[in-house]
Amino acid sequence: MAASKGGVASFPKIKEIKTFIIQGVGSGGDYHNVKGGHWLIDSKISTPMSGYDAYRKSRTSWGINVLGSFCVEIEATDGTKGFATGFGGPPACWLVAEHFRRFLIGADPRDTNHLFEQMYRGSMFYGRKGLPVAVISVIDLAIWDLLGKIRNEPVYKLIGGTTRERLSFYCTGPEPASAKEAGFIGAKVALPYSPGEGPEGMRKNIEYLRKKRSEVGPDFPLRVDCYMSLTVSYTIELVEKCKDLDIDWWEECLSPDDFDGHALLKRAHPTIKFTTGEHEYSRYGFRKLIEGRHIDILQPDVMWVGGMTELLKVSALAAAYDIPVVPHASGPYSYHFVVSQPNCPFQEYLANSPDGKSVLPVFGDLFTNEPIPTKGYLDVTELDKPGFGLELNPSAPLIDATNILNPAPTRSLPAPEREGNEGKVNGVA
Repeated sequence: MAASKGGVASFPKIKEIKTFIIQGVGSGGDYHNVKGGHWLIDSKISTPMSGYDAYRKSRTSWGINVLGSFCVEIEATDGTKGFATGFGGPPACWLVAEHFRRFLIGADPRDTNHLFEQMYRGSMFYGRKGLPVAVISVIDLAIWDLLGKIRNEPVYKLIGGTTRERLSFYCTGPEPASAKEAGFIGAKVALPYSPGEGPEGMRKNIEYLRKKRSEVGPDFPLRVDCYMSLTVSYTIELVEKCKDLDIDWWEECLSPDDFDGHALLKRAHPTIKFTTGEHEYSRYGFRKLIEGRHIDILQPDVMWVGGMTELLKVSALAAAYDIPVVPHASGPYSYHFVVSQPNCPFQEYLANSPDGKSVLPVFGDLFTNEPIPTKGYLDVTELDKPGFGLELNPSAPLIDATNILNPAPTRSLPAPEREGNEGKVNGVA
């Protein structure tokens, strides 16, 4: 970086932004875009769609993997490139090219707050949550990767440095006994049956959780993921009937929008831990969860919440209320965040193997050097590489999304000409 007139080094600007989709399955930021038979999609898991007979067997039947993965590459004027992956597929690529690109080209990548606000506010009329914010998240992560590479520092050093020497993990998967044997500090299983499956489903849920508790013993932390599929009354009854199992926490029991429902759960079971946040977006979405104090642990996903820039704001707000933040999955993007935050005690590892027993890279074969936990932990020194430290696999099945929409959609009309053309619109009197 060359010195400027004021003695401060000049900094490269954003020169170009490209997007890619990923051919095939099992690679990239969409966790659920995996081969058939994988526990994530084809095991018995309660979902918001479990009330329909036709959509209980596999989560792909109702479209959990319909978007697929996409990737963002941001190039600076000095040739340095930042890269990140997430979910969104072709629609995400279109949003980057047709909308968000205008805020990025020529910008200083250090202005992360400014860039986030412009993308968030510019998409507010159709965004605020869901896919548009997830797309902003991946752009933001690519910017942080770029910054780390330009400065030759790991991202965690750019956002506050380390708060520990070792990062501990719990494991989400169907085999908590395997997680315990592998050295993880806890395990989380998916609840199999939904309220739509009646009293028999309730009975089978209790039997399943009792079996999993027996497999890991009485002292190993066992958690339950309910994936937005329960009602307030069902959750209260299920938790009551499982009190003897000492479930460490009940996760995402209700619709993300049922703030009042969370208050009712806490009122019914004040000593039980309830967690949520995986499907919440931006600091505005988390404000109500935090201020209500009905949630014991927040679980934002850095690839969905708005990226690292917004996650840092959510974490700061939670810290002011002494609420821990334990991010949902997201691999190394989360690792860099967690090790920099004193109110983030550990991290989730989402079992990526089909049977959920072995530890594999979260993003499949997209990167050649993705760090993964060994014996349930990761030394922070393994993150000591520029940016997020991830090296793209030369054989990664990336498809340039430049011409992905064929035929291309009709572009919007140009803005009215104003300077020197009073009384004219687009040059027409």
